[in-house]
Amino acid sequence: MEYLEVFINSFLGTLKWTWNSVLFNVPWYTNYFWGLIFISLIIWALEVLFPWRKNQAIIRKDFWLDAFYMFFNFFVFAIIISGFYKVLEKVFSHVGISADSFALIDFSAWPLWSQLLIFFILLDFVQWFTHTLLHKYEFLWEFHKVHHSVKEMGFAAHMRYHWMENVLYKPLKTFAVMILGGFEPEQAYIVHFIAITIGHFNHSNIKITWGPLKYILNNPVMHLYHHVYELPKGRYGVNFGISLSLWDYIFRTNYVPEDSGTIELGFDDEHTFPKGFIKQNLHGFKKTKS
Repeated sequence: MEYLEVFINSFLGTLKWTWNSVLFNVPWYTNYFWGLIFISLIIWALEVLFPWRKNQAIIRKDFWLDAFYMFFNFFVFAIIISGFYKVLEKVFSHVGISADSFALIDFSAWPLWSQLLIFFILLDFVQWFTHTLLHKYEFLWEFHKVHHSVKEMGFAAHMRYHWMENVLYKPLKTFAVMILGGFEPEQAYIVHFIAITIGHFNHSNIKITWGPLKYILNNPVMHLYHHVYELPKGRYGVNFGISLSLWDYIFRTNYVPEDSGTIELGFDDEHTFPKGFIKQNLHGFKKTKS
């Protein structure tokens, strides 16, 4: 009964917070609902004003499907799964594993700017590493195909991914936080909003590479090649960076042969891949025929 109570309280708490966000009843700087909408409208406006692929429609192919994915993955699924994570946290506490059990260094006394920077870099590396796994292992790739089923790139494609990716990413991110001493900086919302903005921008129909900073920051040109239909021979993927391109240059997974933006997106067996939201999110749970 204790675990059921933890699950219900967490579920209802997350639901209440999300609803209060819709009603502007939470601090503006933690309001991810309207923050996501604001960022999306800004990036979309930039796509309209400065389109890279000028023949791509403003309401591109699968625009509304991607918009639905955006709200489902960021809010609906977060509400559904919140209770399970709280129960898991309770189980760990009962066996003596706490948030700081794996802490390597206590960053809590460091200056705030350094806490946020380390938090940002570590989480981004965890996401880069997880992303490589999604491409390297076939059973994970079957889930990740949802993200790569995008045929025309735009900001909302950022959030088009299978719900199982949340199940994989979340524990690894949590472990990274535990390494940092089991805490998120009080102003971690700054990092999260920056990451959302960069992710939206990198999936957008805007051409920019940041000049010399391209070796540090990911960009739309680089990420477009992550979605390329025809990968370089012998590679299972390229340009795995989320916010930072740094990891791709360090581990030599970078690949940008040209920047016309006219490449075909997708993957080999996309013609058999489901088109609708429900079927796409049921995909990956049974062995597919070659």
